[in-house]
Amino acid sequence: MNIPKTQPDIETRLAKAQKPSADAMKLHPFYRGKIETGIKVAIRSVDDFAIWYTPGVAASCRAIQRDPALVYEHTSKWNTVAVVSDGTRVLGLGDIGPKAGLPVMEGKALLFKYLGGVDAVPLMLDTKDPDEIIHTVLMLQPGFGGVNLEDISQPKCFRVLDTLREKAEIPIWHDDQQGTACVTVAGLLNALKIVGKPVNEVRMVFIGSGAANVAISRLCFKAGVDPAKALMVDSKGILGRGREDIYQRRAEYVDKWRLCEITNAEGRQGGIAEALVGADVCMACSRPGPGTIKPEWVSAMAHDAIVFACANPVPEIWPWEAEAAGAAIVATGRSDFPNQVNNSLGFPGIFRGTLDVRAKTITDEMCIAAAEALAGSAPDRGLDPQCILPVMTEWEVFAREAVAVGMKAQEQGIAGLALSADELYRHAADMIHRSRHITEAMMEQGFIEQPPAD
Repeated sequence: MNIPKTQPDIETRLAKAQKPSADAMKLHPFYRGKIETGIKVAIRSVDDFAIWYTPGVAASCRAIQRDPALVYEHTSKWNTVAVVSDGTRVLGLGDIGPKAGLPVMEGKALLFKYLGGVDAVPLMLDTKDPDEIIHTVLMLQPGFGGVNLEDISQPKCFRVLDTLREKAEIPIWHDDQQGTACVTVAGLLNALKIVGKPVNEVRMVFIGSGAANVAISRLCFKAGVDPAKALMVDSKGILGRGREDIYQRRAEYVDKWRLCEITNAEGRQGGIAEALVGADVCMACSRPGPGTIKPEWVSAMAHDAIVFACANPVPEIWPWEAEAAGAAIVATGRSDFPNQVNNSLGFPGIFRGTLDVRAKTITDEMCIAAAEALAGSAPDRGLDPQCILPVMTEWEVFAREAVAVGMKAQEQGIAGLALSADELYRHAADMIHRSRHITEAMMEQGFIEQPPAD
């Protein structure tokens, strides 16, 4: 690699990557929040208050009391989700607490609305107790159509999600697990298509065994990756049946021990370097780099290797280092590099479809359907090693995901409503366009102020 030529470009990219943080410190206090409550009914005069509030509202209350399902027809429950977090694992920042995590959850609500037409309410919980989180979410169910769990540390995040999916009557989703996994699988399917490797034949190495990679591996195996050919690596080395440290805590780390049992059929030992020898795919969601993954380890991978280096804010290896070491395709979690793996490509469309058919839960099969729809939505300029996924400006992606999710929910018998693919697409498109047009109109009319000039 020619250092004198590339270094200025690297410095330019890194400087550009710092600008959003600087802008955030100006614009967050300027707007003092990213979302607000809006009115969606006509108010022709104050007389209408008698319809929307007392005494007229009592008629709707009585109707719902007689038939609880009517709550979806008479209220906003059908399109409203709660974004619930305890702030214990925020965006690579760690345990920063519920107040410090609120800006992230407001941002999540903004993306829900703009990209999927879904109303979302951020709810920060002042507890780290998984049982209290579970109890609180169950108590909140009457007012919401679904719940998005966010930035909850492991291993409790697994128990919180699994318990709520079992007990709740509304769909519960953990975006750090299911959302990241869905978009990552979509990127993997397209990357394998580019290099011409069948998904069931690849040797795949997962670097990091936290919430993200546990969920990613589960969906990858459902998508066709052979777990026997896969390796999981944590901070102490390659997972396998011989990992006594995990076996002794298997009641706490249920998912991790399960992976010890089903992966690494050849019994390989060692760390990241040993795991990557001959691997077709490196799926890293681990400690931020650079240097977590070394170029010489990438060079030891198979021909046309694929590297997903998804740690934030700095990937485990810089993309240009991985490419120079022989990787055919490199993806990261950052928007300033090609092939960003961003869960924002998933959850707005997935929840849109889930809510529209009133699904009881969000299954792995629904996630796979969304991943296949996302992978099948070729980017505007077509697939290539520098472009394996669409971007968020391609709104049709979210509508297609909604269709795939809604149809899969009906196929699995967990949908409360029956809609055709055309009906699902039209409704999703209408909701997405409505959100965007409202935002544009409010900006044009000055109800959303333009940010101050630099």
